Amino acid sequence: MWILIGSFLGLMLLGLPVAVAMAAASLVYILVSGSVPDLVLAQRMIAGAESFPLLAVPFFILAGNLMNIAGVTGRIYNFAIALVGWMRGGLGQVNIIGSVVFSGMSGTAIADAAGLGTIEIKAMKDHGYSTEFSVGVTAASATLGPIIPPSLPFVIYGMMANVSIGALFLAGVIPGVLMTIFMMATVAIHARRHNWGGDMAFDWRRLGAASVEIVVVLCFPLAAWLMTQAGVSVNWAIAIALLALLAADWYFDFSAVMALMTPMILIGGMTLGWFTPTEAAVAAVLWSLFLGLVRYRSMTLRSLAKATLDTVETTASVLFIVTAASIFAWLLTASQAAQIMSDAILGFTDNKWVFLLLANLLILFVGCFIDTIAAITILVPILLPIVLKLGIDPLHFGLVMVLNLMIGLLHPPLGMVLFVLARVAKLSVERTTMAILPWLVPLFAALIAVTYVPEITLWLPRAMGLGR
Repeated sequence: MWILIGSFLGLMLLGLPVAVAMAAASLVYILVSGSVPDLVLAQRMIAGAESFPLLAVPFFILAGNLMNIAGVTGRIYNFAIALVGWMRGGLGQVNIIGSVVFSGMSGTAIADAAGLGTIEIKAMKDHGYSTEFSVGVTAASATLGPIIPPSLPFVIYGMMANVSIGALFLAGVIPGVLMTIFMMATVAIHARRHNWGGDMAFDWRRLGAASVEIVVVLCFPLAAWLMTQAGVSVNWAIAIALLALLAADWYFDFSAVMALMTPMILIGGMTLGWFTPTEAAVAAVLWSLFLGLVRYRSMTLRSLAKATLDTVETTASVLFIVTAASIFAWLLTASQAAQIMSDAILGFTDNKWVFLLLANLLILFVGCFIDTIAAITILVPILLPIVLKLGIDPLHFGLVMVLNLMIGLLHPPLGMVLFVLARVAKLSVERTTMAILPWLVPLFAALIAVTYVPEITLWLPRAMGLGR
C-alpha cells in the first residue's frame, strides 16, 4: 500500500502529469510487490475505458466545441446583456447569466472559461472594469458549467458510484440556481462599494424582448402538455411544439431561444425515456450541428474539422486520465488501502455531518493538485463505502464532491480554469489567483448550503421520480 501511495506522491513532486504518475506508480507497485501479475496493468486500464457511460465524454466535449463555433456564444452574450445589463455592475451580472445559459450546453468549466470567457473579459475591460474583477467573476461563473446539466464530472461520478446520471443532472439544477444567486449578490456588493451603475440604459423594450424569449422557451413544454391533455400522443405533441418553436425562431430571429432549449431537450428527453444520459450527449451534438449548419449557418468545414480535432485531443487526455486512475483505484482497493483509509476515517468519527466536513476539506485539498476526473476516480472507492455506512445519499454526496472539485479548478498549483483565464486575460498566474480569491466566498457559501441542506440537491430528482 505504502509503495503505491509513496510512488505516486514522489512522481507528482517530480512534476510528472497526474495520469503518468498514477500509471507509473501502479506499475512500480505491481513489479515490487509481486502480488499482482503485470498483465493486470493493461487489463485494468483497458477495462477502465470500456464503459458505456464514458461514451458521453467525447460527445459532450464535441457539443461544447461545436457551440463555440456555431455563433451561439455571441447570441447568449447579447441575450444576457438585454436581460441584466442594466443592473448595477451590469457586465458582471451579464457574465454570470451568460455562463448559466452556456452551462446548459457545454458540461465543462474549461469550455465555459475558454468560450464565453474570452468575449466577457474583453467586453468588461472595454467598459472600464479592472482586469482582476473581470477574471474573478469569469472564473467563478465558469464553475457553473459542470453543476448545471449536462455535466461531464457527473457522468464519471455516476459511472464510478453506480448512481443514475439522469438523477445527478436533475440534482445539479437547484444548486446551480443557488450559486447563481450568490454570485449575482457578490457582483451587486462590489457595484455598491465602487459606485458602479449599469452598463446599458434601462430599456423596457430590450428587457421585454429578453423576457419574451424565456416565456417562449417555457411555453414549449406547456404547449406539448396541453396537446397531450387534448388526446394527442406525447411524441406528436412534442414534435408539433418543436416545429412551432423553430418556425417562431426563424421568423423573429430570437437571440438565445435555441440555446435555452438545449438543457430542456436533454433533460426532457431523459425524463420521457427517449434516450439515456449517454445518448443525450449525442442529442446535444446533433442539436449543435443543426444550429451551426442549418439555423445560423455559421459553421464551415474548416471550423467543423478543427472542433473535431480539438475534441479528439481533449477526449484522449480525459480517457488517459480515466484509464490511469482506474488501475490506481483498483490497486488501492486490492491492496486494502481504500479499506484502511475508510476505517481510519470511521474510527475518527461516525457522525455524518462531521464526516461531510472532513470530506469537504479532503476533496478541496485533492482538487488543488489532481485533475477533476482523476480525483473522482480515486476518491469514490475510498469515500463511497463510508457514505453508504453513514446513510448519506450518494446522489447528495456526488454534488458535494463535484462542487468541491470545481472550486479546486480555481486554485494553484493545477487549477485548469486558473491557467486558461490567466492566458486569456494576459495576467500572471499570481495576479489571477489574487483576483479569484474574493469569489471563493459565494462558492463556499453555496458549498456549505449544499452540504448541510441535502434537500437542495435531492428535492428535484425525487419530485421527478429519480431519487430515493
